[in-house]
Amino acid sequence: MNMPLEPSWSDIAIRLALTLLASAIIGFNRGARGHAAGFRTTILVGLAASVAMIQANILLPLGGKTPGSFAVMDLMRLPLGILTGVGFIGGGTILKKGDLVTGVTTAATLWLMTVIGLCLGGGQLILGTATTVLAVLTLWALKRVDVVIPREHRARLVVSCASQWNVLEEVPNLVAAMKYRARFQEQLRSPGSENTDYTFELSWRRPEFASPPVELLQMIDRRFPIKSFELTTDNGR
Repeated sequence: MNMPLEPSWSDIAIRLALTLLASAIIGFNRGARGHAAGFRTTILVGLAASVAMIQANILLPLGGKTPGSFAVMDLMRLPLGILTGVGFIGGGTILKKGDLVTGVTTAATLWLMTVIGLCLGGGQLILGTATTVLAVLTLWALKRVDVVIPREHRARLVVSCASQWNVLEEVPNLVAAMKYRARFQEQLRSPGSENTDYTFELSWRRPEFASPPVELLQMIDRRFPIKSFELTTDNGR
């Protein structure tokens, strides 16, 4: 179905129904995974884009126009403006704290849902439906592929012990035996404390589903008491 010059109420109902269905399917994935922009947010974004295109369709000036005159209309102004506005919403879902970045996939999902809403609202039902199917396959089916891809992980490790410079050499040597890397970052001695805190950045490559480095932490803790351990990277979701 293409965008008719005078859409009927049945045309509008079909577009809105398909937009609602597509948004609900994609939004369910985000909501089930506990993301900020979940079920209702995705539906609202999709409906907003769809209604905007329907409104543009209804407001097309027909007086004195021949069918061929619509071929030169600049119909891209509206969708481009909508995509720009959605960029602010998507930017709000992305959070960065140090090296930790989250919400990138959610922002991309909102952007894609806007494009799907524009397609369905403009009467491009086959294109919008096909894009929805591909989006669902990407978010659900390819999730299993994504979790087995080795990726870089980083963590902040703080050990506390009596002041001794050999800590700077021993910790990297200990973790290197288990194929981890440690880079010294900071030495800090709290007032009134006999111990000194040594901060290291740990890095390693493992698939997403791999278990936390418990054995590594146990090995380090036997030699140098661990004060804190904090992951500083995420997969961007």
